[in-house]
Amino acid sequence: METIFKTLLLIARPAAGKSEIINYLNNLDVNQRKQVYHIGKLDVIDDFEMLWTWFEEDKLLEKMGYPRLHTDADEYFIGNHLWDLLIERISLEYQKRIRDINGYHNDHTTLIEFSRGKEHGGYKNAFNHLSDEILANLAIMYINVSWDESLRKNIKRFNPERPDSILEHSLSLSKMEKLYKESDWFEIVKNTKNYIKIRNFPVPFTVFENEDDVTSSPNDTFAKRLKTNLNILWELYIKR
Repeated sequence: METIFKTLLLIARPAAGKSEIINYLNNLDVNQRKQVYHIGKLDVIDDFEMLWTWFEEDKLLEKMGYPRLHTDADEYFIGNHLWDLLIERISLEYQKRIRDINGYHNDHTTLIEFSRGKEHGGYKNAFNHLSDEILANLAIMYINVSWDESLRKNIKRFNPERPDSILEHSLSLSKMEKLYKESDWFEIVKNTKNYIKIRNFPVPFTVFENEDDVTSSPNDTFAKRLKTNLNILWELYIKR
């Protein structure tokens, strides 16, 4: 009998609260996390770490006198195929985990995090690059904030001393507007209830409302909202 999510995807606009939720879960006692939130040992796959490595490598290559591989001088990807490559990399990392760790999902929940805007294909395109192994056991929680709230928190969290930090990185206003202003999430779930179909897989979803920013300073309201959302999602998950 299943007791924990095998794969859980957190998606949202930048700075919407994904990383704060992961940080909160990561600091819980594993038994509490399992009993209250149906999440086992956390294994996070976040594409920010992958793309930031590309930024660093391109700067180093330029310094060495070689052409940049992934981004132009303004740090925009040289092609939208690289957004798809990041999702393929997520799928590859997941495949290695289930290959190398015996009984991996007996106690592990893989938590995947990324953001996508319509400018580079949106979530619809990204979902199509997730592997069958991920999709077979996937649940999605979308953290919903407005464009204005995403901008506000993007500015607020920036630490210039740690631009590579999961919790403290930020984007320029021009990049935020170009890459993330338009989101296709609510287009995808329009006229659906509880599940979306990705290829042939029914994937349950829930929407965590965070316009009031309960994630920046987690309190009882935050914990209750997270528990409610994940319990709703769990009921959908075990019925899939």
